[in-house]
Amino acid sequence: MSPLLLGSIAAIVLPLSFITWSVVGTDRSARKMIVRNLGLAHEEASKSTSVPAALLNASRKLTPNRYSAWLDRKLAGAGRPKAWPLGRVLAVKPLLAFVGFVLGFLLFVKNPSPQLFLVMVAITAVAYFLPDILLSNTAQKRRQAMQIALPNMLDQMLISVEAGIGFEGAMDRAAHNSSGPLADEFVRTLQDIQVGRARREAYQDLAARTSFPELRSFVRSIVQADQYGIAIANVLRSQAVEMRIKRRQRAEEHAMKIPVKILFPLIFSILPALFVIILGPTIFSIIKMFG
Repeated sequence: MSPLLLGSIAAIVLPLSFITWSVVGTDRSARKMIVRNLGLAHEEASKSTSVPAALLNASRKLTPNRYSAWLDRKLAGAGRPKAWPLGRVLAVKPLLAFVGFVLGFLLFVKNPSPQLFLVMVAITAVAYFLPDILLSNTAQKRRQAMQIALPNMLDQMLISVEAGIGFEGAMDRAAHNSSGPLADEFVRTLQDIQVGRARREAYQDLAARTSFPELRSFVRSIVQADQYGIAIANVLRSQAVEMRIKRRQRAEEHAMKIPVKILFPLIFSILPALFVIILGPTIFSIIKMFG
């Protein structure tokens, strides 16, 4: 048999064999499991939202796109609470504004005046932006918790890297040995990398979600070390030292602010009561003597 004929047969048989093996030998149970989990997640998301479709569509049309994107970033900073997805927040805001308007209108009808009209407008505005205020407060507390936990997380990652574990393995170990918002963010970043996202994009997304200077500095250092081939242990060591110094400086700053914060309660609450207790009997004695 000529080599040309053998090559022709191989060119036909080998691709057909590969296609048959790909179709028959593929494990479809994992695919079915993924599809089922995605369906359950979609059902849970729809149940957790529990907002009428008409109200949700109307709120999305009335809300500007930039404002919706800003709210989505606020939700990301607050950790995306499961009970408050973006659709529910957008639907609740007009309802709160309507309730605030009704309360303000009732006050205005009883005694019409320019002052009460301004009060009605203020109540409506505060009710509309109340979810924004709550989200900002939640995001701020979450950032403070992450700032406190970051030096300890870096120390754990440094110990793991020096023991011979890779950077992502060290991040995974530190995240599972800890609890709190920073551990959750590390787990989400690792999940992004596992599903095929680029490391640099996953780290930058981590910095964008958390949005505080210390973690942004850490992410920049990690990205630069990955680009230029710098030893990751040295980067973690320097970052851990810097984070501990910054945490001590923040504690000293808060301690220096305490006298200023207690000044007004001291003047208006503590000193008057102290003067009454100390000078009260003396004043009564003087009044009784001259009376």
